Amino acid sequence: MGTRVGEYKKYLDTALHDKNKPWTPALEWAEGKTGIKRLYIFMILVVMLGLYMLFGIAAQLLCNIIGFLYPAYRSIKALESPNKDDDTKWLTYWVVFALFSVIEYFSNILLHWFPFYWLLKCIFHIWCFVPIENNGSVIIYNRVIRPYFLKHEEKVDSVLSDIAGSAARLAAQNIFKSE
Repeated sequence: MGTRVGEYKKYLDTALHDKNKPWTPALEWAEGKTGIKRLYIFMILVVMLGLYMLFGIAAQLLCNIIGFLYPAYRSIKALESPNKDDDTKWLTYWVVFALFSVIEYFSNILLHWFPFYWLLKCIFHIWCFVPIENNGSVIIYNRVIRPYFLKHEEKVDSVLSDIAGSAARLAAQNIFKSE
C-alpha cells in the first residue's frame, strides 16, 4: 500500500512539473511566491475544491465544468494529433459522459437530494478521465456499454434503417407534392 501511494505521489509530482501541461506555469508561479512545493499546493487546492463541492454555491456548475472542460481540451488535442489511439480514448469518455447525463436527467429529482452528490459526481468525472490506461470510462465502456451494444446492435441498426427509409420516403413525397 505504501509503495502504491509513493508511486501515485511520484506520478503526480512529475505531471505537475511537466512543461507541456497547461497548469505548470500557474503552479510554478505559486510555488515561487509561497515557497510551498507545488505538490502541496495542488493537494490544498483539491481539499478546498472538495469542501466547496460539499458546501458551496454553484457546486453543480463547477462539477459540470470539471467534467467538461479538461476532457474537451484533451479531445481537441487528440483530434489534432496524428495518433488515433487518443481519439478512441476520448470518444470512449464522451460515450460514458453522455450515458450518465441521460441517466442523471431521469433521476435528477432523487439524486440532487443525496448528500455529497456533487462531490461524488465530480470524483466520478475525474475517475472517468484520469490519464491512466484503465480509467473509469474504459472500465464502464468495456464492462457495461460495449456488451449491451453488441447484444442489441443488429436490432438498433434495423430500426434506424427503417426510420431513415421512412424519413426519406416522407421527404420525397412532400417534395413532389409541392411541385
